[in-house]
Amino acid sequence: MAIEFQEKTVLLKGCVGVEEAELLLEWLQKTPCGQVDLTACTHLHAANLQVLMAARPTVLAWPKEAALLAWLTSSLQST
Repeated sequence: MAIEFQEKTVLLKGCVGVEEAELLLEWLQKTPCGQVDLTACTHLHAANLQVLMAARPTVLAWPKEAALLAWLTSSLQST
């Protein structure tokens, strides 16, 4: 699975597709202080980006891939 839910942190790993967006939204709604670790993320569907932009969780770690890093930081740090 591309998403691993922990007590206070969600790990997004590999290719996080549209199928995970609803699960991510539900977890973030139930865990208002939840944090996101994007270290192992290689692709993030735009639906998941929209969830992250709306929920505005703390990002613990950003992805290593430069293009994805640039896309996510410009989108999430400006919200």
